[in-house]
Amino acid sequence: MSTSERENKKTQKKAYLKAMPLRTLADVEVIKHELSLGNILILKITPLARKSIEDVKKAVNELSGFIQSIGGDIASLGEERVVIVPNSIKIWRQETGVSKKAPTAA
Repeated sequence: MSTSERENKKTQKKAYLKAMPLRTLADVEVIKHELSLGNILILKITPLARKSIEDVKKAVNELSGFIQSIGGDIASLGEERVVIVPNSIKIWRQETGVSKKAPTAA
């Protein structure tokens, strides 16, 4: 390994997968910061949903706009969780249409 390759490895920052609760609208700024660092987030929205469904909608709308602006991706993981990824990662989604040519998993 050359010196420049070793230096590149040292300067590469690691991305982390983090699980975080969404408790208040103020948490949105922390989430944006984490995404800016390149981290992947799994948000548990239940704590905020218990307080205000309207605040959950506001938070998700704000995060969706931010995700779109940085080229990231966002998806629901059931009713209680949302996964948010930076632009270096895309979320796989199963096609909803059924094709006669494509095999289906049973």
